[in-house]
Amino acid sequence: MPEPMPREPHLSGGGRAPEDGAIAATGMGGTMDLATAEGETLEKTPGGPDGTGPSEKPRSLWSDAWRDLRRNPVFIISALIILFLLFISLWPGVIATQNPLKCDLAKAQEGSQPGHPFGFNGQGCDVYTRTVYGARVSVTVGVCATLGVAILGSVLGGLAGFFGGAGDAVLSRITDIFFAIPVVLGGLVLLSVVTSSTVWPVIGFMVLLGWPQISRIARGSVITTKQNDYVQAARALGASNSRMMLRHITPNAIAPVIVVATIALGTYISLEATLSYLGVGLKPPTVSWGIDISSASQYIRTAPHALLWPAGALAVTVLAFIMLGDAVRDALDPKLR
Repeated sequence: MPEPMPREPHLSGGGRAPEDGAIAATGMGGTMDLATAEGETLEKTPGGPDGTGPSEKPRSLWSDAWRDLRRNPVFIISALIILFLLFISLWPGVIATQNPLKCDLAKAQEGSQPGHPFGFNGQGCDVYTRTVYGARVSVTVGVCATLGVAILGSVLGGLAGFFGGAGDAVLSRITDIFFAIPVVLGGLVLLSVVTSSTVWPVIGFMVLLGWPQISRIARGSVITTKQNDYVQAARALGASNSRMMLRHITPNAIAPVIVVATIALGTYISLEATLSYLGVGLKPPTVSWGIDISSASQYIRTAPHALLWPAGALAVTVLAFIMLGDAVRDALDPKLR
């Protein structure tokens, strides 16, 4: 009698057994990971192209990063805090119905009262309302300054790193000059001659002194990325410089810039409060945490609540953005995988 044919091992997800050198992770449906012999991470999903078996496709860096971020409690907590800040920045009247510019000197330095949970400052203004409305200015300055710094620094640093030569050398010397300028001292000098009470002079100052850091990060990332095999292959196939920059280099070199910019956003919010505290940043009647901290410092012994609430809101905001940046850095760093 002919010998019976050996049966193939059965997989719970359907399909054939894995090839030599592959480790299959099976489970009760859903997405499963396969680690091949070469170390490439594959994503196994129920049903192949023909609907008869599982399909496998490599996961990108961004999909891996998003999967890790969703499981990171630090990212979740910081993201919720930032979403709440964005909400009250756009619609502060939802949770604060008072006018932040309406003050009553008869209630100056008084503590918590019904309808005024944070008490009143030295001018008799509601501390709770001013703390809520102060988030709008701080978040606006931080976001706009970060976008300006990221765009300007990435463009200049990316072009210098890609083309090199004399332009790269000149840009490197210019960044060295800007790094030698103390930020707070530069703000005292440049903003002391500005009479506008809007946020744009402060944002412009931050962009002017902040782009060299992002530029240096982008330059180094582009130099490292353009040496990879896929970029060399695209160049050998006749791809233009613009195509290589947009299709091959930028998507793979932008991760360090995103990490640094996210952390720097909290720094810019803190810098705006520092400049406003020193009297050269935002000016009244603009509602700002820095302005409130500066005015409340005179009454720290008699009315400490007027200082603690805006200072606490500033500290929580800066900490949330720093935590978010750390979580994004851990998710995008291949060395930590």
